[in-house]
Amino acid sequence: MKITVKGPGIMRDFARAIGATIRGRFVHIPKNKGAGYMTGFSWGDDLRMMIRYYHLKEDIFIEWTREYIEEQEYIAIQLSGIFPSLTHPDEPLSSEQSYVLICRQTVSSVINMPSHTMFGSVTIAISRQYLNQLFGHIQHPVVASVLEAKDNFILETSLSSAIIHTAGEMLHPPVPESLESHFYKLKCEELLCHIIAILMQREALPVSAMHMQDIKAIYAIKLHLQSHMDEPPHIASLAQEAGMSEPKLRKLFRQTFGKGVFEYYQAGRMQKAAQLLREQRLTVSEVGYQLGFTNLSHFARVFEQHFGVKPKKYSAVV
Repeated sequence: MKITVKGPGIMRDFARAIGATIRGRFVHIPKNKGAGYMTGFSWGDDLRMMIRYYHLKEDIFIEWTREYIEEQEYIAIQLSGIFPSLTHPDEPLSSEQSYVLICRQTVSSVINMPSHTMFGSVTIAISRQYLNQLFGHIQHPVVASVLEAKDNFILETSLSSAIIHTAGEMLHPPVPESLESHFYKLKCEELLCHIIAILMQREALPVSAMHMQDIKAIYAIKLHLQSHMDEPPHIASLAQEAGMSEPKLRKLFRQTFGKGVFEYYQAGRMQKAAQLLREQRLTVSEVGYQLGFTNLSHFARVFEQHFGVKPKKYSAVV
């Protein structure tokens, strides 16, 4: 199903298109379409927040344009895969990838929601003016670049335990309904604090503007790495496919993800290894060979560097 949304009414138009029930600030997914809900808050022109916590029985494709949205400049922050999955007795649900995405809120956006996938995310849109009020005093090149950026940029980082804990409190607010708006605004600002703290841990270099073509190329490389975890990346080949020089590829990739290409690839391999051990209960040797390791001792050392325990012990305790 394709849905076109003009302006800020994404929840309203999404609800109408799928026949969802709206009760107060909640959009409840009908049982014939899936399960779960969307909800959100808006605090004037400076801050908006939306929570998605649902799965769908059919693919939904939303094209969203800001044609009628005010000219205020916004930074969009999406925290994906942040909530635990809803139970689904009939069949297992695929998991949404977990990450934090920070970018300028561009003229249009496409949201692709595959069926039988658990979506658990918080999206925050904050005006540049309000973001500067909160964090303009931070003296760090990466943070300053986000606050001052006039051109397209995109940054991605992993979720921290502090972010997951704060977001988890948003699912079941421990306050009366009359205080919920204030509670959620505080939680949004708390999430922003944790995200800024992560950015301050990055290498102290300013963020360069990126053309949309370069953003697409860098994310095509990310997809390639995730789809070929048993093959170490070949920088020259990736640069050629991306249509950019090797130095430019290395620079933009590190700027976007905070890691070099091989470091990102290795971290992704270890996350996949942990998932296979935890969810599919594969043996250590099965996981190692599936991810391209020919030396299982080397696999165990790399895994321990990332998680602090050897894969065999990790498999025994999860």
